[in-house]
Amino acid sequence: MRGGRLFMRTLIEAFDRQFLKLHVRSSAFIGSVPDSDLYRKPVPATDVIMKLTVGENILRSAAFVEMAFGGITTRLWDDPFEWTLPEALSTTGKIAGYLKEVEVTRLHGFAFFTSDDDLSRAIPAPRDVTPIGEILLETLLKAEHYQGRAFALFQTLTGGKPTRR
Repeated sequence: MRGGRLFMRTLIEAFDRQFLKLHVRSSAFIGSVPDSDLYRKPVPATDVIMKLTVGENILRSAAFVEMAFGGITTRLWDDPFEWTLPEALSTTGKIAGYLKEVEVTRLHGFAFFTSDDDLSRAIPAPRDVTPIGEILLETLLKAEHYQGRAFALFQTLTGGKPTRR
């Protein structure tokens, strides 16, 4: 208690659960994708969903999380594009390792939050000063979007359903 009030963490805990679910789904999924399908391009790749490969979509999903929590904790909004290239993360094992690193970064970020009041605190973001809650919501939406694209493309390429938890 501070000043007679309990620290309310309802929204923080809800965000934490959703980010954890995102991580668990991506980790389970990437563990079920053969290396040969990671960066396989469909022929012909005419649909917008097929511009990126399964691996690239999962990497973009995780990269949004890494960028957001790097920005929240250090105010460095670096896009992890350079170290998430297919050449650097060429196997499902390497991508799984990257997903674990992103989860550690996310957990470190959540350790900074003491109450739901922190979510209304505005910080310098890539374009504008933005409330942390808005950053988390946008990040979750973008990350889930790219994760969903990876799932859909995998199903299109293989005819199989992605492993989800």
